[in-house]
Amino acid sequence: MINFLKETTFTVNEVIGKSWDLTRRHYFSISTLCFLMFITSNASGLMAFLIKDVNKGLSALMAFFFIIMYFTINLSLLKYIFHLLDDEEHDVSIVSTLPTRQQIIRFVVGMLYFMLVIVGVYCVVILVAFPFIYTGIRMQLITNIAIAIGVVAIFITWVRISFFPFFIIDKNEPPFGSLKFSLAITKGNFTKILLLLLVLGGFYVLCLVLIALQYPVIAFFVNIFSSFIIVPLSSVALTIAYRKMMSEYEGDENPDIIHNIV
Repeated sequence: MINFLKETTFTVNEVIGKSWDLTRRHYFSISTLCFLMFITSNASGLMAFLIKDVNKGLSALMAFFFIIMYFTINLSLLKYIFHLLDDEEHDVSIVSTLPTRQQIIRFVVGMLYFMLVIVGVYCVVILVAFPFIYTGIRMQLITNIAIAIGVVAIFITWVRISFFPFFIIDKNEPPFGSLKFSLAITKGNFTKILLLLLVLGGFYVLCLVLIALQYPVIAFFVNIFSSFIIVPLSSVALTIAYRKMMSEYEGDENPDIIHNIV
């Protein structure tokens, strides 16, 4: 166990180190794309508030427009980081990394699959818990346990299949195939990914703790640091983690779901 934890820690350190170096050298271009995502997200919320009582159809249309714009910028960020990792920084510009229409459509369909899988996992937990109603155990206890197990199952599933956008951009995989590949490459790497997420999300957790302890000024500066440093670093780190997992992947070219669940 100690050797496993050492190996895992060194792997996370390697990913963070490479991510910091790449982010430092191309900070302004990467942070610009992250800032555009932030602006798009907040602009959509503001627009929805302004036109919510004007026209429901127009509100839905604008929401769809901002969602597509946000997805496009997100995919552009991934594509740009891939170019930087492939030593093409001298020939690449942000404009040239715009995703194709096919990639955007595949990403949208993949997101729908993603949400269906999450809902399906929770439904499975509910079905497994349902027979316990007739065992005489208190309903409140069964409900609390089912919710707790459901949250854990959803989180694990979310981590396992959240790398599907990388396959759409990097390998031009179809939506369902990208989810299967994400499930395959994360098999045996869940602990490493979890540690990486804990490191990257540490400042956000620290910000929540400071707010709870009533240190709003310090929390504000921690949040600013997280927004301008950790968010760009996280995008690069997850992309490098994906490339590392792909380089170590020895599975099938068409992975199945059953053998990669556990």
